Parts: sequence; structure tokens; C-alpha cells
Amino acid sequence: MFRPHNSKLCLVRQASFKLSWWCKGENGDQHKHDIVSFEKGNITTAERSSKQISLKWESDPQTVLILTKPNSVSVRILCAQMVRWLKEKKKLNIYVEPRVRAELLTESSDFNYVQTWKDDQEILLLHTKVDLVITLGGDGTVLWAASMFKGPVPPIVPFSLGSLGFMTPFHSEHFKECLDSVLRGPVSITLRHRLLCRVIRDAAKNEYETEEPILVLNEVTIDRGISSYLTNLECYCDNSFVTCVQGDGLILSTTSGSTAYSLAAGGSMVHPQVPGILFTPICPHSLSFRPLISPEHVTLRIVVPFNSRSPAWASFDGKDRKQLAAGDALLCSMAPCPVPTACQVDSTSDFLSSIHDGLHWNLRKTQSFDGPWELQDIIQI
Repeated sequence: MFRPHNSKLCLVRQASFKLSWWCKGENGDQHKHDIVSFEKGNITTAERSSKQISLKWESDPQTVLILTKPNSVSVRILCAQMVRWLKEKKKLNIYVEPRVRAELLTESSDFNYVQTWKDDQEILLLHTKVDLVITLGGDGTVLWAASMFKGPVPPIVPFSLGSLGFMTPFHSEHFKECLDSVLRGPVSITLRHRLLCRVIRDAAKNEYETEEPILVLNEVTIDRGISSYLTNLECYCDNSFVTCVQGDGLILSTTSGSTAYSLAAGGSMVHPQVPGILFTPICPHSLSFRPLISPEHVTLRIVVPFNSRSPAWASFDGKDRKQLAAGDALLCSMAPCPVPTACQVDSTSDFLSSIHDGLHWNLRKTQSFDGPWELQDIIQI
């Protein structure tokens, strides 16, 4: 806008434009996500992370899957009570693991209505049969439940019967009230992002030939194993060099896993619905090596260079350990299908409760009120 000499006020129309969100594909091509037009050239911040999410059933749930922590008498007793209540009161079809079905039939032949599966092929089809998943245990049981679904995951209701749980807000002694509320709906949901990890052997020659993908809900850890040498890892973000890790290893974590191994290694605690990948070194041999948080659309590539003194070892949610020899690479990106877990209140309240109750976060003795204010009152008197 300008005012020419000896003339009336003139208005210059502001140019319009478009912003597009895109990311680089594995083959270098660009994938556009969405385009936003700005007619008057005014940019406003769009909310990129998930908002508070509520699940409302459009039809009544018909089938539930119950997954339990093994080798626990209290869990076994609770499972039998829950199965009987869900069948008699809610008239639901019930699936359990083969181990659990055998335990139930040992207790009573009345549990012969409980269904299970026979092979891995049937597990791959569970998401088409099951409306709801119930876990009885701790965070490890939730991780096990997530690992059973390679694609879409049904909503999970996690009950706390473990030692420490950041993803298990429901208490087992009130399971009837909790499940009645969830089945009736609506219920708040936390969408927990997963990482899609792929190992490439001899990456220089077989750049696009990967092993079977592995999904993780918490983290993938790359460490030195039993070797006495430091790990030597070259790290790239969408083909841009990030850094070389020299230390005990590296953790690539989801925001749900930010309260697990990553936290112990010095990483930040992050709200589980914030989309991102945590990049946390393990005992790095550099005081300036601080943790990073990458946006959700990037692909991280971790390479064991040929000059590395020893191989590295990758573990996925604490299992499926794989050796990474010199020249091997690990690709890590955000998986398309998240893990929906039911909330007791909402995602933010449950997250804050978990770090307060589980970690006693910032718990300290309150400072006394003895000080200048009381002294000032005495002086005025």
C-alpha cells in the first residue's frame, strides 16, 4: 500500500499463492500430501499433529480379543472372570491366544465357546474379525498386541496389571464399569504412531532390496552388542547426512516410546500424539551430541560403514535382534497404521498422569513460605 504525491489513497492487491506439503520418496521422487491456497497471501499455522480423538461406535461391537501377560496367577483369574462376564452379560464373541484357551479349558469345560487361531495366517486376518482388543498386563502386553497386527489395528483397551505402565490407564478392579463405558461409547482415543523398519543387506549393491519390514511401537535400538569397540554409524535423513554416531549406540523412538529406553538415555518426554521420530544417542563419545526430534514425514537411514571395527546389533521393541554387518543399513520411517489405545480421560490427561504416577516427574518438597514477605510484614508492624 502506498500514497502517491498529490493523489488519493491507492490500494495494491496482495498476491495469492499456494503452499504444498511434500516429502522425498525412496527413489528421489516427490510425493505431495496436500495443498492449501491463500487468496490474500496471509499464512496461518495449520495444526499438523492429531487433536483429541473420540471413538463412537456406528454399530455394536461383536467380537473382542483378550491378550494376557503370561505366567501370572492374578491375570489368569481376572481373564476367566472377564471372559465369563463378556459372554454372559454382553453376548460377545471372544478370541484368546491358544495358550490362554488351554488354561481356561483346564479350569472349566464351560469355556469351550472361546475361540482362538491355529497358525500365523489366521493371525494376519484377525483385524477383519476383531472389533476390540483387551490387554491384561503392562506396557509389554500392549507392545505384544501391537506386534500381532501388521496393518490396521483395532482399538485397544489396556488394563494395568504390570510393574510399570505408561500406556495402561485402566484399573482391573473396575473392569466391568470400564468395559461397559467403552462398549457403549464414545471413548477418547490416543493414536500411537509406529515406526516401519527395514534392513538392507549390502546396501551399496542392493539399495531397494529389503528384508521383511518390522513394526515397532516403542523404539528400535542399534548398539554394539558384546563388542568392546564403539559403534560407528552413519546417519542420513532423506539422503542428507546428519552425523556419525560413535558411542554405545543409537535409539530411534516413537513419541509413545519417549518414556522408555530413550528417556533413560537422555531423550525428552514427548506427548504420544505428537508425530515425530526421536533420535537419541546412547553414551556418545561427544559432549555436544544432544538428542534430536525429526518430523514424521522423513526417512532415517542408519548405515554401518565399511571402516567400522565391529558389526552393530539392532533390536525392535526389545526383540527380533538382528546383526548389522559392515555395509548393511537400516531404514526407519513412520508407519501408515497407528495403534489406537483407549483413554481413561483423554490423551493429554492420561499422559500427564502416567509421568506423574509412574516417574514421579518433578516431585519435590514444596518450598517453605519463610522469606522476605514475612520479614517485610514484621518491619511494617
